[in-house]
Amino acid sequence: MRRNDQLKWRCGPVGDDWLSQRARAAEQAVPGAFDLSECVREPIHLLGGVQSYGTLVAVDTATGVVDTAAANTGLLLGVAAEDLVGAPVTRVVEPDDWIEALEATSGDEAPSAALPVTAGEGSARGTFDLSVHRSGELLVLEFEPRDERQAFLFSGFYQGVRRALARLRSASTVTDGCRTAVKEIRTLTGFDRVVAYRFDGPDGPGEVVAEEVTEAWEPWLGLWFPATDIPPQARRLYQDNWIRVITDVDDPTVRLHPQVRQSTGQPLDLSGAALRTVSAFHLEYLRNIDVRSSMSVSVMREGRLWGLIACHGAAPKVLAPEVRSACELFGAAFSLQLAAIEERERADGFARTGARAGAVAELLDSDVEASLLRHEEAFRGLTNADGVALARSGRVVSAGLPLPDPLASELSRRAALMTPGTVWATDRLPELLAADADADADADAGADAEHEPVAEPDGLAGLLMVSLGRSGEFLAWTRAERPMPREWAADPAVPVRVGPRGERLTPRGSGAVFRSVMRGRSLPWTAQDRSAALEMWRMLTGLVLRHANELGRLNDELRMINVDLDSFAHAAAHDLKEPLRGISNAATFTLEDAADDLDATSVRRLETMQRLAGRMDELLNSLLHYARLGRGGLQRDEVALDDVVDGALEVAGPRLADENVTVVRHDPLGLVRADADRLYEILVNLLVNAAKYAADRPDRTVEIAVATVPTLDGAGSEQAVLVRDNGIGIPPGRQSEVFDLFRRLHGPAEYSGGTGVGLAVVKRIVERHGGRIWLESEPGQGTAFYFTLGDPGTEVSGRD
Repeated sequence: MRRNDQLKWRCGPVGDDWLSQRARAAEQAVPGAFDLSECVREPIHLLGGVQSYGTLVAVDTATGVVDTAAANTGLLLGVAAEDLVGAPVTRVVEPDDWIEALEATSGDEAPSAALPVTAGEGSARGTFDLSVHRSGELLVLEFEPRDERQAFLFSGFYQGVRRALARLRSASTVTDGCRTAVKEIRTLTGFDRVVAYRFDGPDGPGEVVAEEVTEAWEPWLGLWFPATDIPPQARRLYQDNWIRVITDVDDPTVRLHPQVRQSTGQPLDLSGAALRTVSAFHLEYLRNIDVRSSMSVSVMREGRLWGLIACHGAAPKVLAPEVRSACELFGAAFSLQLAAIEERERADGFARTGARAGAVAELLDSDVEASLLRHEEAFRGLTNADGVALARSGRVVSAGLPLPDPLASELSRRAALMTPGTVWATDRLPELLAADADADADADAGADAEHEPVAEPDGLAGLLMVSLGRSGEFLAWTRAERPMPREWAADPAVPVRVGPRGERLTPRGSGAVFRSVMRGRSLPWTAQDRSAALEMWRMLTGLVLRHANELGRLNDELRMINVDLDSFAHAAAHDLKEPLRGISNAATFTLEDAADDLDATSVRRLETMQRLAGRMDELLNSLLHYARLGRGGLQRDEVALDDVVDGALEVAGPRLADENVTVVRHDPLGLVRADADRLYEILVNLLVNAAKYAADRPDRTVEIAVATVPTLDGAGSEQAVLVRDNGIGIPPGRQSEVFDLFRRLHGPAEYSGGTGVGLAVVKRIVERHGGRIWLESEPGQGTAFYFTLGDPGTEVSGRD
């Protein structure tokens, strides 16, 4: 898997001495060695402490009794934690405030709330900003001392927030929105650096896409940060909580009392707490980048973490609840604006691509696959792709960048699981396939997988696919790999380094830029590309439906025509027999009654009339028989082919014996599923034909066997019944005529005569079974007839 072909070098004005000093300073603050796997596993919501500028009390909502308290409640509320745990919460808050806190957080969603209150006991009694949220059966109360002298500072705060939100709504692109967001957040908070940080996928690294920073600090714009900087459990908390504030990286953590709750055996869950203490790993990270205070605001897209607005300060900073609320509101508004921008881009994409997709769709005809190949440049140009592929009816056609067969099978499997019309895209296909292979290996644990893992496609990295149906049909565009340079704030392959005190986090920043080339990626697919794919699905579906409707209409017309022809043939043959019988009888009676009175010419004419009437009667009988084949159903059963051959030889055997034709059978012939009577009729006709057209030679034979032949599409093999003679054969130019109704290749009296219906009847019976019949012949060498009987569940109506 080629993800990072590292081409690393360090650049910038600062060198190893500066980096070493910076790293050593950070190492002094955290004891012990650094274990990156421990960082990833750390339960950061169960650290059992809070930041010291406020205090926390967790209360049982049913009883109002304090369950857990921070160790500094004595300092801030006047009651020591040991005394407060087990006591009613109304010892430190007014009953009315407690009731209001319960009501403010009631309901299914259990929202958090902020209240200004007077709380505490004795000399510690004072004014606090109280933040409350539910954690299971507990109500968590967080107290932050309120400076009433700052109240007037927020009198104009609302107007500032309104102006900031208005400027954000005017952003027309994601980049503009990010620039506006960092500027307004820095204005609201006063941090030294504010960046918009976008994740490359749910578990990927992040890129700084916008920045507002003081001149004294190094710029980060355009830098990438390793995925390990924000481990999975931190990302989950960012999804649950819009804002996270760290007032001072050197703050002495205040422990909770008790450290472990008796009811759960674990520390209090602080996932929703604004005062939640900070992981030692994260504190080291912040010290590494010379940050004393920070704030992170989540940016969400469709319920998932899109990125962060990250704020850094060079000095400790306490943010009032009004400021935090404003920033949280701004983060929510920014997330909504991103959604609006994306929807607008999607709508614009539809408008721009609709006409182009329509023009491309007009190039398609009833043979969709062939027309796609003829106009593949237009199809590729619709999404600026390097290749295009279409899977329909079990076939995959592609043009441009080759689509390997294993990958096409995997895409069909995925498409079958998708709702038709769903667009799926990736610009990192090799990475995705490798992850799937790892997941399959873990799931199978040594057992055989349900499907073989797909090898990395050489040179193919981007895929845009739209599902056409539940049967695995799809239309896809592909893009070649495009190596992309990246500048990293730290070597992504080495997120930790060895220092004087063991492994530590490496410093981050432009002073230690690592350049790398990302492999296995294509140019990303845009909203316009996705819109084009969806529009092509709509048009292709409409085209196929129109063709299907037209085909259905034609089939209905053909069915009615066949019904009329079938009825006409039967009625004509039946009704014509009566007058024909009268003509024949009249000729016969005249010859019998007036033979002595007629001259020789009249007698010859009457005898010709009798002969022609007899011939006509034979033709009508054949026509009646042919018509009946389309009117009755087949009675398929499992029959022994040998038994049917025995029955056919009872009729055809004497004729074969008269012509000295020897029958050669390959026993046993096996079982077939067919209508026994119709199969008997096929064999009688073929055997009688072999007798009629036997060659003038001593070794006259007809062979009956079961042969293995290729299927019609050449993709496999099937069993066919073979009847081969060594008779006179059929000229190549006339072989297709032998199955036509009433067509004989010889004169009426040659080779025992006949009506020319026998092989037409044979073909119709075979096709009614859903099979096919063909011949191989050479004049003077004989003829081999092959026929199959189709799928046992298939019957083709003679009226269709």
